[in-house]
Amino acid sequence: MASPFDPLIDIIHSATTDSWKERNGQALAALFGTRYRKIAEKSVTLRAPEMKGGNDSGVPYAAYIHPSNAEAGAYGGMSFVIFPVEGAPCLVAMVIGTQGLAPDEAILGRPGHARKMQAICSWLNQQFGGGGQLAWAKQDPTRVDIDVPPSILNTWQMYDRVFKRYGRVLYAIYRPTENRDATLSAVTAMLDILFQERGHTPLKEYESDERAVQAAWFQHLMPTTTRDDVAGLLKTRRYVIIQGPPGTGKTRMAREMLANDYAGSGQTIQFHPNTTYENFVGGLAPVQESGNNGALGFRFAPKPGFLMEAAAKAYEDPARNYLLHIDEINRADLGKILGEAIYLLEPDPESPRELTLAYDFGPPFSRKLRLPNNLHVLGTMNSADRSIAILDVAVRRRFAFLSLWPSLAVVEEHGCELGQKVFRELVSTFIEHAAEEALPLVPGHSYFLGKDEGLARMNLKTSLVPLLTEYLAQGYVSGFAEPIRAYLQWLESL
Repeated sequence: MASPFDPLIDIIHSATTDSWKERNGQALAALFGTRYRKIAEKSVTLRAPEMKGGNDSGVPYAAYIHPSNAEAGAYGGMSFVIFPVEGAPCLVAMVIGTQGLAPDEAILGRPGHARKMQAICSWLNQQFGGGGQLAWAKQDPTRVDIDVPPSILNTWQMYDRVFKRYGRVLYAIYRPTENRDATLSAVTAMLDILFQERGHTPLKEYESDERAVQAAWFQHLMPTTTRDDVAGLLKTRRYVIIQGPPGTGKTRMAREMLANDYAGSGQTIQFHPNTTYENFVGGLAPVQESGNNGALGFRFAPKPGFLMEAAAKAYEDPARNYLLHIDEINRADLGKILGEAIYLLEPDPESPRELTLAYDFGPPFSRKLRLPNNLHVLGTMNSADRSIAILDVAVRRRFAFLSLWPSLAVVEEHGCELGQKVFRELVSTFIEHAAEEALPLVPGHSYFLGKDEGLARMNLKTSLVPLLTEYLAQGYVSGFAEPIRAYLQWLESL
């Protein structure tokens, strides 16, 4: 099936720059009334100088720029650009004009624009890279003082002249191969974003294609983590933590794994600020006893903690894996709770590790604690709870981490049309405006469930609104408080 992008793809893979401006003008015109509405034509202007005689440092290009720019000279703002070179396809890029960020400073400075371009490049690398790097995106497009990294400069030497002239204003780039379908994917994703930022979406007949491309790169923005993913990681790493926003089903997933993947072989405990080394590893605890005269008294005796008890149960049946699920694992200082037992948390040590204990805890360890290979530890933690301890580097090194993000698929399966609508709007608000440290606060799908609108409205009113109100009160979303307030006002109007 022919694509409106075909003329542009032909130019990118062409070996000639003959009739450069004319051919690029035809390729741009082919997008309107086909992929995008005719009115979208007013949102971009073509800049494609012929570059004869070594003009502009001998670096030809074709750019879709903001129409407020002058017809010639340096331009400013966001642009989509292709750079032709000898012996290779054109480099495909998102570029800031050398004149500066205006008139697109609001777009380029928004976290969501950079976030989406990074996700697109990650998707292109995974989908088409074959183990190599075909795409790269800058963390912050506005940092025009930062050049393309040396790893790209050294391996993409066919574009050396482009990088020397424009390296600091390139903020997302794609290096085409012979795979024209890959080039089509890159061009589609980048141009859809460019026109969306200008307020234009594809025509109805291309909506499904737009959603498919968006869903592909969105997986690299908020990846889907399944129960099988966690189970597979536990088998290889043994110590895993699931982290994510509230309402994404972290605890539910862990309990389902305990019931199904481990056939009930394991236990769930919950950490809190008063959890201690003695609770978790083991220590002295008071034991009630009777004296010779019948009076009751207490003595202190060694008592195994949750970790030691789990290890002992795992030793009972070495052929069966045992799961210790620690809910809210970051609600206590895990470094202090583990103490020297952190030494045992190595998934694949060179030799068996054991720890000498301060007391004799009786069989099977006495004074030597070992963690059997069939003992798996799964922690779950709420990334939105800022009042609790942050796991230190030593602890993080010993656990493998997976993130559980809000899922539209869950809302579509268990929610109504209203729930899906408000879910999309809130997730979009966080993606567009939240800084990196605030993105993990995006509420999970459980806040949007309800098979009918009545249940959905009740859930939104009693769960989601109080959560967002608390975010505002605590200053968690201070960087984009107004969009959140606008969203809350919109909810009230529904």
